Formats: sequence, C-alpha cells, structure tokens
Amino acid sequence: MNTRTYSASRLTMALAAAGLIGAVGATALVHADPVAGAPAPAAAAAPVGVVTPPDFSQITERYGPAVVNISVTGTTKASLADSDDPFSQFFFGFQGAPTREVPMRGEGSGFIVSPDGVILTNAHVVRGANDVVVKLTDRREYRAKVLGSDPQTDIAVIKIDAKNLPVVTLGRSANLKVGEWVLAIGSPYGLENTVTAGVVSAKGRSLPNDSSVPFIQTDVAVNPGNSGGPLFNSRGEVVGINSQIYSQTGGYQGVSFAIPIEVASRIKDQIVAHGSVQHARLGVTIQEVNQALADSFRLDSPSGALVSSVEKGSPAAKAGLQPGDVIRKIDGKDVVASGDLPAVVSLASPGDKVTLDVWRDGSQRQIVATLGSVGHETAQAGDAGQSAQHGKLGLALRPLAPEEKQETGIASGLVIEQAAGPAAQAGVQPGDVLLSLNGTPVRSPEQVRDLLSKSGKTVALLIQRGDTKIFVPVKLG
Repeated sequence: MNTRTYSASRLTMALAAAGLIGAVGATALVHADPVAGAPAPAAAAAPVGVVTPPDFSQITERYGPAVVNISVTGTTKASLADSDDPFSQFFFGFQGAPTREVPMRGEGSGFIVSPDGVILTNAHVVRGANDVVVKLTDRREYRAKVLGSDPQTDIAVIKIDAKNLPVVTLGRSANLKVGEWVLAIGSPYGLENTVTAGVVSAKGRSLPNDSSVPFIQTDVAVNPGNSGGPLFNSRGEVVGINSQIYSQTGGYQGVSFAIPIEVASRIKDQIVAHGSVQHARLGVTIQEVNQALADSFRLDSPSGALVSSVEKGSPAAKAGLQPGDVIRKIDGKDVVASGDLPAVVSLASPGDKVTLDVWRDGSQRQIVATLGSVGHETAQAGDAGQSAQHGKLGLALRPLAPEEKQETGIASGLVIEQAAGPAAQAGVQPGDVLLSLNGTPVRSPEQVRDLLSKSGKTVALLIQRGDTKIFVPVKLG
C-alpha cells in the first residue's frame, strides 16, 4: 500500500498506506553580545522566550502499544493489454481487453479504539484485501476481519479477536490551533511504531477529489506505510488519522494530511452499528468563484460555491435553490472555496436541516434545506445485483445524474459504482454505464432485479465505456 500522494505537477492523488512521524526539533535562541558602553535600556520589552517542543516520550510510551501494523494480501485486476508483450494491443486493442488477477501486498497502520479489538485505519489500506494481519508492538499477530469501509472518507474499521488491549484516547480536532505541535506514530516502510512530530499547518483543507473531508494539514513526516496511523496532540489525544501526502517523489516533502477524528468516529459508529455508512446530499453541482465571477455577481470577494445546476426533485430543488445562486455560508460556517460546501454536507446525516446563506440577484437571503441520502439507489442496487434463484450478478448501480447525461450524451442507463463476482470476472468495471440487459434498455436498479429474475444462467450486458459500447456475457452460476 502506498501513502496517498498529492502531486503538484500532475495534480494526481495516489493512495498512501503507511507512515511515521518524525523527529522533534528545537528552536535555539541566539543572544548577541552587548555593545561596549551602550546604555542599558530604560524598560525591557516583552521577553523573548525559548521555543521548545513538548516532550512526546510519555505519549509514545503510553499510547504506542495501541498503534498497530497492518499487513494485507489480496488480488487486483490487471488488463492483459497492459502486458509487456508488444503485440497485446493488436490482439485486444485499448478498450475492453480481458483482465487477470494479480497478487497484491501492502502495509499500513492503525490504532485500537476499544479493548475488545476494534481498530481504525484507512479504507485504502484494506481495499481489495483477502487477508488482513494485525501485528501488535509485543509481536503478537492476529487475523483481522474488515467490519466495513467508507471510500468517500477513506475510513475503515477492522476487528481482531482479543481482549484487554491497550487503547488510545480520542480528542477533538476542532480544538486544534494552527502552529500547535502534533505527533504521529505508524509503520512507514514497514518500520513499526515509528514516531515523528511537527506542527499543524492548516485546518479544513479541501483537496482535489476529496472534497468530502476537511483535512488537517501538518508538516509531520508521513511516508508510505503511515496511512491509517494516529495523529496525536500534545495532550496525548488522537485528533486525526494520517491519510495523504503532497509529494513529487512519493516520499515526505513537508506537507501531509490527516482526517479529523470527529469524521472517523462518526463513520466508525455507523459501521459498527449497521455495517454500512450513510452520507447526506444536497443535490447541486457547484463551481469555484473566481474574481471575474465575483465581479459579475457583484460579490465583495471571490468566495463561495456557485450553483451551476440543481438536480430535479433533490433537497436543493425542494428548498428553492437555483442555478446562479452563490452559497456563502452553511450553518453559519463560511464557504470560502467551493469544496467547503460538500465537506460540511457529506458529514451531516440524512434528514438534517441546514441553513444556507445565499447570494441571489445582488442581495443576501437564507434558505433552509433538509438533506437527503447519498447512495439510496446504490443500496437498492446491491439487492438488484442478486437473485435468490439465479445467483449473484455483483453490480452496485445508480441512475445517471442529469449532468452526467448531458456530459456523456447517454439518454438513459445505470452507472456501475461497484463491480464484483461474475460481472467483475467478465471484465465489467466501476465507471462503466450499463445500457441494457439481454437487449432490454435499463433505467432503474429495480428493473435490473426484475430482468435477472426472468433470465437464464447467462445474461448479456451492453456496457458503454468512454465512447465504446460492448456486449459482455456474464455467467451467473
């Protein structure tokens, strides 16, 4: 597993799965020699104190045993067209090539949050894992069960069968201050219980492709293998989970990102209680407000989330939001960058009411919206992928959003959000669009379920991938 990496040159995010937090430095105070004969100052200015970092040794001694190394093995799919054989592209082309299973190994970090073996880590650490092994600092090893994971926030919960385990103390990232000392413990490059330290660089960072998490930015040394490890404040409380790094080389470059512990705890509670996670949704497409747009809308600053479209029947539509509205605040919190809005919405619960401060037609107004649920269609699609009589298809589906129809030119179909089982073995991938099943155009997960109940042991799926359409036969077994 690799630490999720944010590259400046390519603006790409790569998953990060390990890391340690590094050495503590001290700031020395240098005194100049007094000038001979110079008069003593009449009144001393405020004394300049020696800046010293906190002593993290007690925190490490007490909570280090609750930080674990996680080793995973599994398989991942590789296209035969990606083979080293130079003639493979002539046989398979660049689209729709057969896939094969290849072994996958990785390492990451995690920390114990209950004495009976519940452990928090990153979702990307255990993604695709068939076997998860947890190693404690006393060298005991346990096979772990993945209770659930949430790719949207990159949080996973695993459990080992053990009792009376050491645990961490959870704090509040909301109380963190920029410039405050923090410490990380993890397994970078497989080096278990490595300790590194630094300061909080910023709070509430919204990153490309990760707008649902208001990250804590630090300068703590986090490297591959640190992912999933805890970020402690100077009081020994866990305030975040180390998840990503900014790097042009794949290694530490002074910018790392942690998921706030409040986010992780909320996801953990849902997984432990229900085995799944629900995220709230507003139902708008938004874009950044630059200076030109701010001038056009007569805004006092280029900030806010500009609503470019409103999904029909969505909570936003019911609340009266319109394209051209600029959302400046949500529940009293400033929306500076457009990513600030989904970061708040996705961490709320379906059914919650939010108050939006909206700029429309040169004046401010307030709109109250009741949030809906993300993944309602997908949850139904999980059932749609199964048939008690005919076996499991293995697809999680949702209808195309209006903006997706406009962008792709596809009038109707179902987006494949997850592919497993027979469908995945046949080469169906997440991101494909299911157009028809056995020649019948599909419009809803319920329709797919009905068609499966009437089908034989093999179904023909018409899939669109990019600009290419292809029929894929799937054996249901």
